[in-house]
Amino acid sequence: MANQNSDRFRNFLTDQNHTWKLSADNYRGLDSVEEKLFLFDGFVIKVQFNPERMRSSAAKVDQDSIAARKCFLCSENRPEAQNSMNLLHDFLLLVNPFPIFKTHFTIPSIHHIPQRLDGNLEAMFSISRRMEGFQLFYNGPECGASAPDHLHFQAGETGFLPVESECSSLKKDSNAILFNSGSTTAWAFDYYLRKMISIETGSQEHGVQLLERILSRLGEIQPEKVEPMVNLLCTFTDGKWILHLFPRKLHRPAQYFSEGKDQLLISPASVDFGGVFITPRREDFDKITAEDIADIFDQVSLDEDAFQKLKDTVKNIN
Repeated sequence: MANQNSDRFRNFLTDQNHTWKLSADNYRGLDSVEEKLFLFDGFVIKVQFNPERMRSSAAKVDQDSIAARKCFLCSENRPEAQNSMNLLHDFLLLVNPFPIFKTHFTIPSIHHIPQRLDGNLEAMFSISRRMEGFQLFYNGPECGASAPDHLHFQAGETGFLPVESECSSLKKDSNAILFNSGSTTAWAFDYYLRKMISIETGSQEHGVQLLERILSRLGEIQPEKVEPMVNLLCTFTDGKWILHLFPRKLHRPAQYFSEGKDQLLISPASVDFGGVFITPRREDFDKITAEDIADIFDQVSLDEDAFQKLKDTVKNIN
């Protein structure tokens, strides 16, 4: 069934690109996307020059800007050429016309409701299971979502993000284990440039409960936020879910707002936290350094004390 679904989704992309020139052109453009690697201690960060992602990286997400534009995820405002496929749980599958992945989907709710995980974790797990073979990801309303007014996930093929392969080595560190119930295990990593909590579970119920506890605790740490600041990756493979949660304290780093040669127009979201930095401008791709990457992660990731509180919460789950 997983392979049948994957084939169906990929065929949907192929069919869409036969009828939608914008999408077809941008997927062909991925063949000329440039990439370079930065090596850190046991892992890599890829940097991708992808000018078509300017719309997302530079998106204005303040309330006034959102109020002034039509929601591009609502059916009445989508391009006539953009088709949709019913997925499940009131969610649709759309081809993302500004791709990062070779196969890149946006998965909006049919309802125009705010970007929130609260009340939608079960749907996320179910969608991930339906989309086995794809990496589902969620950008919070202040964590890279260019449509914080409309609930949506995104998905791309597995094997693209470095975190997928690197996490196996990270999990060999027994000291990183926070929780192990047999069906569910959680780890915490604070030596991966960014802070990360990883979860493996064969139980949707237990996975949802654990995420709810983590998000509730982070909400106590960030009471001023409309939602705890997180990016989240979720895949389903071999009968279990693998999740990587990146708790944050800041939407965009100082470099984003700098001027002249000091500016780096980088607005980190789930893909960046997964190990692929997206640079929509040539000058940023050319000049970014390993020190810049480390500094950006340091700025936007949760502080050590707050991360320790999250770890303690997971450790103390009965």
